[in-house]
Amino acid sequence: MNEASSTTDSPHPNGGQLAAPVPGRGTDIAGGTAPQDPDVGGVDGGVGLTALLVAAARAIETHRHDSLARDVYAEHFVRAAPACADWPVRIEQVPDGDRNALWGRFARYFGLRTRVLDDFLLGAVGTGARQVVLLGAGLDTRAFRLDWPSDCAVFEMDRAGVLAFKHRVLTGLSAAPKVKRVPVPVDLRADWVTALTSAGFDPAAPSVWLAEGLLFYLPSTVETYLVDAVDRLTAEGSALAFEAKVEADLLAYRDSAIYTATREEIGIDLLHLFDKGPRPDSAGDLAARGWSTSTHTPFDFTREHGRGPLPEPNDALEGNRWVFAHKRRR
Repeated sequence: MNEASSTTDSPHPNGGQLAAPVPGRGTDIAGGTAPQDPDVGGVDGGVGLTALLVAAARAIETHRHDSLARDVYAEHFVRAAPACADWPVRIEQVPDGDRNALWGRFARYFGLRTRVLDDFLLGAVGTGARQVVLLGAGLDTRAFRLDWPSDCAVFEMDRAGVLAFKHRVLTGLSAAPKVKRVPVPVDLRADWVTALTSAGFDPAAPSVWLAEGLLFYLPSTVETYLVDAVDRLTAEGSALAFEAKVEADLLAYRDSAIYTATREEIGIDLLHLFDKGPRPDSAGDLAARGWSTSTHTPFDFTREHGRGPLPEPNDALEGNRWVFAHKRRR
């Protein structure tokens, strides 16, 4: 696919056609989600709908008077996909407003997550990182909406169909990235390491990585491989943020308000998409490799920002953790 409509976009030189597989070849991952139909590569299946769910949440957050994060492109993704043409992009379009578990509380969660991870990425480039790697970038528009140093590069890794949809929508808006943007069309089940380095990523220079809403959809072997690869590809002074879930039994929350509303209102069964196997201790693994790590609940940041979801009984968010890791300079 050609992402070269803007002079600051840099297409992957080999089009992401890779052969070498990594562990977990049977699991689809892209845009922070896993599709129910493994053959769906764009935004028409489970993966796309979930990426669009997060885009709708960012759109709702953008239009709030007390917005935590602004993404003026998000609602255009939602409106461009027929499957979600009737989804709200403003809280005023939701009959029960913030009382709605999906478009109120869950959407606010995504708004908070966006803000926290925005701050993390900008903090990392503020201390010297000049390469930003978005794993399963999906409909992420940080290259377009955040103010980056002029010598940064943002690598967006996802399947070609997802990046093509994003390209089409953003091109229709005449949107231009604020930084060098390098789309890397590659399935994360394939040899994404070669794809990334072939696209110009320099493992010898500090970098910051983001796996937003991604890892808990993966088998533990794939997550372990990914974390190991990030460690191998990063120089001292690099950073990584990712989201994890720590529940021993995910299905215990099947009747939670968030999971129920997501199934019933838009037909996405998140628990069907989550991997049910034991989770690796990726934060502990990174610490054992010499990284400094800190783990937080979303509610920590709700209290910090004065808005966002608070704990409730039978809470689908109870086991969510946001992990921040830094590779120490020796």
